[in-house]
Amino acid sequence: MFFRLSHSLTAALAAVLIAFLALAGAAHAAVEVNSADPSQLESVKGIGPALSGKIVAERKQGNFKDWSDFESRVAGVGEKNAAGFSRNGLTVGGKPKDGAVAAPDQAGSTKTPAKKVADGSTASLAKK
Repeated sequence: MFFRLSHSLTAALAAVLIAFLALAGAAHAAVEVNSADPSQLESVKGIGPALSGKIVAERKQGNFKDWSDFESRVAGVGEKNAAGFSRNGLTVGGKPKDGAVAAPDQAGSTKTPAKKVADGSTASLAKK
């Protein structure tokens, strides 16, 4: 009996884990602006019903050629929020926006580390 309970519990936990991973992967799936329906556009963080409506309406005039075309044709979309949409999975012509990468973590920081000195202050380790 214990083996069956343990086996079924393990199977249930595995199923939950698989479902969670599938949903997590779907949250970052690419959404192509030229073919997505409104609900797919709204799955991108920052795009709500009003903006998805503007995108779909403007797309009726023709597909977006690139990110610059998208930004210039859709009212309310500028370079900054377009970069955010790209980081959240939106693509134009199958491509993310140039330069729209996640901010580096501390390991990728370009700041010069400081060290404490005898008097309790800090001193830069950068060479002068």
